Amino acid sequence: MQNMDRQILKLALPSIVSNITVPLLGLCDVTIMGHVGGAAHIGAIAVGSMIFNVMYWLFGFLRMGTSGMTAQAYGLSTRKEKGGTRSEDTIARSDCSAFLRRGLQVGIGIGLLFVVLQVPLRHLSLWLMQAEGEVRTLAIPYYNICIWGAPAMLGLYALTGWFIGMQNTKIPMAIAIGQNVLNIGASLLFVLVLGMGVEGVALGTVIAQWAGFLVALACSVRVFGFRWRTEGRVSTRRYFVTNSFIFLRTLCLVAVNLYFTSAGAAQGAEILAANTLLMQLFTLFSYVMDGFAYAGEALAGRYYGAGDSQMLTATIGRLFRWGLGVALLFTLLYWIGGTPFLHLLTTDGHVIETASCYLGWAVLIPLAGMAAFVWDGIYIGVTATRGMFMACLVAATFFFILYFLLFPSMGNHALWLAFLAFLVGRGAVQTIFWYSGTLLSCPEKTEYD
Repeated sequence: MQNMDRQILKLALPSIVSNITVPLLGLCDVTIMGHVGGAAHIGAIAVGSMIFNVMYWLFGFLRMGTSGMTAQAYGLSTRKEKGGTRSEDTIARSDCSAFLRRGLQVGIGIGLLFVVLQVPLRHLSLWLMQAEGEVRTLAIPYYNICIWGAPAMLGLYALTGWFIGMQNTKIPMAIAIGQNVLNIGASLLFVLVLGMGVEGVALGTVIAQWAGFLVALACSVRVFGFRWRTEGRVSTRRYFVTNSFIFLRTLCLVAVNLYFTSAGAAQGAEILAANTLLMQLFTLFSYVMDGFAYAGEALAGRYYGAGDSQMLTATIGRLFRWGLGVALLFTLLYWIGGTPFLHLLTTDGHVIETASCYLGWAVLIPLAGMAAFVWDGIYIGVTATRGMFMACLVAATFFFILYFLLFPSMGNHALWLAFLAFLVGRGAVQTIFWYSGTLLSCPEKTEYD
């Protein structure tokens, strides 16, 4: 079990470090604009960043699908050590490269499509974001530059998932850190030295995105010997069935998260601000738990691909022990330090007072959401994505029903209760599916049976 714990931490910790770098970059961009421009400049960066964040989030299946399928092929390649044949090993290693090739083709292809359709996409995005006036004027050049980074970002998603599937999270960590350092340095140069405004921030972002993609591609060749032309048994049907369910599951997550913000805004500026501050507690917890989910993707996929049910069961058990430990730690931290954390985020006494009324719900987030994070990693690893989507759909439906039923009597408390029920529901339904075998024996999961 100690060896299993080391494997989990070896994969989880670099992923956690990578996740932590993400908000630091956004904070730096806003800080740069805050010192050289006004509210409109900050708003333009916020609007532009949100557009691309949602766009890339919807295509997160490029990372997750590639991770699970690659991990299974990697696990199959280890069968030779336990009595498998050399031909099995050779085919599985070819499959590993073939999954990356397919991920890169799809990711870069979608990114190029975004570039071709950038004008109608820009009009649609700015309309949905309701950006007007100077904010809209400044957001347009930011968008026009950042859209050219789409092929690199979506290609990097496939590469990141592939590295995770190959049981290596250190390379994505190093690339994420280097990418963010380059982004910050380039943005400072373009804005503070060359006086480029929002265009400088956007250009720094695009340069960092392409640099990260090219470095990751070079690492795939140098470290793992990836070749673009390689034979493999990548089923087109399996690839798109697996990823289509991940995409649909992401739509459910986007719907719940966007509606959570919208419902808060409908209750007034103070409720919106309070909910936004409290959701930072969820974000912080998710950065850590995502690391263990990535470890679940890599290890569950590996042992499933190797046909080692004993190690797969042991991995699930250890992942849940780590998840429970992390959830209890965060719950304690939020219970003790929740109010000081709110004072750290804002000096507005009214917002702090409002947020304090709902702090108890936020303290429960780690325990409510832990199982969903762990199961997501496991389901992605064994590519049981249909079950993951159905669990999310059931939980999202319950979220909306619960909110609309209880809001007239509970107000904003109903929103938080519905959100916690959404987190608990995802984990509970996935638990039922797993131990009952429901929606697990599906086309996307049987490739290596």
